[in-house]
Order: sequence, then structure tokens, then C-alpha cells
Amino acid sequence: MKFMKFILKKSVKKISALVILCCVFSVSCNKILNKDPETSLDGKQVYRNVFDADAAVLGVYGKFVKLAKQYVVLNELRADLMEVTDNADKDLREVNTHSTTQTNPYADPKAFYSLINDCNDVLKNFNIMLKDNKFKLSEYQQRYSDIGCIRSWLYLQLGIQYGTVPYVTDALENINAVRDTSNYPLLPFKQLLDSLITFTTALPYQLPYAPSSSLITTVDNTTTNSFFIEKNGLLGDLNLWRGNYTTAATYYRALMEGSGYFLPPATDRFYNNFKVKYAEVATNSDLSVGYIRYKENDINSIVDNNSQGWRSMFARGKDDLWNTEMIWVLPFSSNFSPVDPFIELFSNNGGKYLVKPSKQAMDNWNSQVQTNKFPYDARGGMTWRTINGQPVIMKYLYNYLSEGTLLPISILQKNGQWFLNRAAAVHLHFAEAANRDGWKKLAYAFVNKGISNTFDTAGATDVTNLENTLSYPAPYNFDARNGEVPRYRSDWYRNAGIRGRAALVSTLATDSLSTIDMENSIINEGALELAYEGYRWSDLLRIALRRDDPSFIADKVYNKLLKDGNPAAATVRAKLMNREYYLPFKW
Repeated sequence: MKFMKFILKKSVKKISALVILCCVFSVSCNKILNKDPETSLDGKQVYRNVFDADAAVLGVYGKFVKLAKQYVVLNELRADLMEVTDNADKDLREVNTHSTTQTNPYADPKAFYSLINDCNDVLKNFNIMLKDNKFKLSEYQQRYSDIGCIRSWLYLQLGIQYGTVPYVTDALENINAVRDTSNYPLLPFKQLLDSLITFTTALPYQLPYAPSSSLITTVDNTTTNSFFIEKNGLLGDLNLWRGNYTTAATYYRALMEGSGYFLPPATDRFYNNFKVKYAEVATNSDLSVGYIRYKENDINSIVDNNSQGWRSMFARGKDDLWNTEMIWVLPFSSNFSPVDPFIELFSNNGGKYLVKPSKQAMDNWNSQVQTNKFPYDARGGMTWRTINGQPVIMKYLYNYLSEGTLLPISILQKNGQWFLNRAAAVHLHFAEAANRDGWKKLAYAFVNKGISNTFDTAGATDVTNLENTLSYPAPYNFDARNGEVPRYRSDWYRNAGIRGRAALVSTLATDSLSTIDMENSIINEGALELAYEGYRWSDLLRIALRRDDPSFIADKVYNKLLKDGNPAAATVRAKLMNREYYLPFKW
């Protein structure tokens, strides 16, 4: 590939990250480039220095964000928590009933491979730049590793959706060459995972961009640090899929303890960031389900707004509290392309209202019990709302709809976010790895009420030998001690657990749970906590493959379709029971 097309001006010393993120970056053939010679630059013109390298990185992310709608639709509508509305077109209905045709745009892998090809071209040119001394080794390592991880993430998604795919690491002149199986044979999912793990593990840099990097800047009072993929989280996911549980847990723990993200361990932020911390009952300045203090038994006193409590993580600005949970988030701005696709997808005010929560999903939330005995999971009422008599998925709409009226703040101001990774997801995946690795009680702690509470003894005052798992081997040796005589404030003492933060009673006692029971509990909790964020199909598929049990996924999808009155329910179940999990690999 000889040319790149950037919709940006020539190199500037400090690039506006948001502008570049929202620009279109594409690798084009000569025919296309010749139509627009003023904006068409060959490799010698665009790979001159670190700032051109930054433009390439941000250009990849600018194109990556266009995958948001396809990613969420495939990972949620194919599973059990999302259903189509009466407004949905044929393509969405096909995805919902696992009957996609060749012309269905949601099932088309070409957009993924187009971006993979861009990544391949950038990686190739970064190697040339390093050889020609056009940027420092440290600058190369950070940017090369970032783009390498994006490519691995894309391939992981392709494996999840299509099962067997070509693994191409060369920059192609024509993206359609991917379809030539004589040059690029289809790779089974397990072999693909092995290749991805080998490549991604060997990348030279696994931390976030250094604060001094020219890619870390501030745009509209928002720093760009969370725009970029988190590498430990990706490596954890790759190894979790492959069944390398200790390795996966090691990467997840490195992320949960935030190496490279914040100030040294002596600071307060160390105890808060990515720990899924307990509620601040006096102020409700937290990301927990809570009630106004001293009114905990008043159902109307629930804290449910854009600046306090669990819901606020999807609505609040990028402040210190937001940073304790959110790990990888990409923004949509009304001022730049692409337009937020989630407003069209979810909203019945200013959108097309194409998908909605399934009855199964609503039943999941309504079957829980809170610690104050209220018979529902409050996260459900914050994840979806009834608006104009219709159930509306809300997680992506809190920046678009007015907090009071639930009407658009401005019909033209379609701002929003794409949530790609956050602390709760990492905790649940860590628990999945720990459980399969033989540390069931620790997995239980992460899912339920936290390490300190799970490993405590009622009535004890000296916690020296309690509230910790220091006798466990790494990466399972946690210290959550919180005591006064002697005084302890250990690294994980604020950890509340996923259900603890949601103010829910715990699942069954650990002694009564088998490994399979605990795993079911983890996956069920993922449905309650992470609904519509793009995890559900992959979580269900991973367990079905691990157990070699198609009924695990088939029954859940069947129950969704059955409860929503879809006549294809039995047909879909039969297809999934036949292990027909994957989309057809065609474009």
C-alpha cells in the first residue's frame, strides 16, 4: 500500500485529539486518491515525525468508532437481553433470530478487515519510521503497541462472531484479497486465539500512554487518556477465552491495581480506582446504588440522577469519580462525524427506537432482592426506563435526554459515549478466571460483598489474620484488612463487590456452590450489571464453548424469543443446539 488519505491539515505540533478522533481515516487505492490529490499524501509525506504518527494513531481510532453500532447490535441482539421493536427493519430482525443473509450489513466483516488493514499499514510504517530514526524508541513502542492491540481486539471480535476467519498481518493493496483463501486460509477460533496471544504478549509496551505523551491532551476540559485501548484488559480477555486462567487473572489484577494510571499507592486514589468501592452513605458521591441517608426504607428516596450513584457513571463528566470506574470510553460529539448511532438505535425521542430491553432482561432485574428487602434490582430501573409507554434502553442516552423530562436537551445535540471497558467488567472476568482456577470463594467475594466482608469473622475486632487472602498464591493474594486495633487500611479495604455496590443480597453461601454454580452466578451478574454494553453474546458463547454445552446459550436465547412472542423461538433454539453459533463469513 503506497498511499494514505487523512482528512486533516499537514502536521501540527499538538493535534486536537477529539478532532482527529472524529475524522475519517482510510487507506485508499490510487484510483480514489487521484480524485482528491490535495488531501492525498504518500507514506513519505505522512510518516515524517512523531506528530504524524499521532495522526495515524488517532485516525485509526476515528475509524474504529464507526464500528460502535455493529459491535453493540451483534453482541447484544444475538443474545438474551435485547429485543427488536416494531420499528426494526429486516436486518435487525435477522440478527435477532440468527437468520442473517449475505446482504445484512450487521453481519458484514468487511468494516473490521478494512480497519485491520489500516492497522497493518500503520504498523508497517511505524517500523520504517523507527529504522529511519524518525521517532524515539519509547515513542515507537507506545504507538506500535496501541495499534497492535487494536488489531488484536478486532480479531478477537471476528473470532467471536464468525468462528473461523483469515488472520492477515500484511498491508494489502486491495482489501478484497482477504477473501482469497489460497493466500489467507481460514483460521479456527482456537488457533486464532493462540496467534493473538503470541503477538499481543510480545508487544513492547503494556501500560497506558505516558502522561507526557503528545497523545495525552485536553479537549473541552476532557483528557484523552481513556480514549485508548487498555492492554492488560485485552490480554486478560484473550487468555480467559483460551482457558489460561492464572495468566488471565494476572493481567486483570494488573489492571485493577492500576499500574500506570494514577498516583502511587500511598494516595487515596489507589484505594478507589478500579476497586468497585463501597457507597458513601452520607453524600451519595459514589457509583453505587443508594438511598438518601436515614431514608433507606423509603422506596422514593433512591439516588437516581446524573451526578450521584450508580447511574451517574453513564452520565457524569469525566471527573475523578468517573475515572474510578471507566477504563476505555470513546466519545461522540455533535460537532464531528460520526454521529452517535445509539440515539437512533435506542431513543424514542429524536431516534428511531429500533431495539429495546427484552422481557427476559426485565425479569432478571425484577427477580433480585435488595438489602432493604425491596424486590427488584435498582440497576434495572437505571438501565432502562418507560418513556411514552415504551421500554427504552437508557445507558447511552443520559447525555442526550434531559435529566428531568427525558426529552432531548436539543434535538441536534447528539452527544454520547461508547463504553468499551470498565472496572465492573474486569472484576467479573477476574472472578470467572479465579473460579475456574480453583479459587471459588475469592470469585464469590468479587461478585457479592467484597473481599473484606467475605473473609471476615462476625464479631472479630482484630483483623490481622482476617479480611485477606494473603495465603493464596499470586495473583489471588489480596489484602483487604480494615481494622483499628491494630490499625489497618490495606490496598483493597474499600472493595464492596459487584452486588454489594448494587445494594443486593448475596447469592447462595459459598459452601453450597459448585464451580458451575459459581460460574452461572457470575454470568447472571453480568446480565444485571453490564447489559447493552457489548459483553453478553461473548460471555454466553465463552461458557457454552468451555462446557461444550450448547444448551447454555440456546435456552437463554430461546427464552428471550419465547417471552417476547417471537414465533422463531424453537427454530433458533434448534440451530444453536446444533452449535450454529457463528455468522456466515461473507461480504
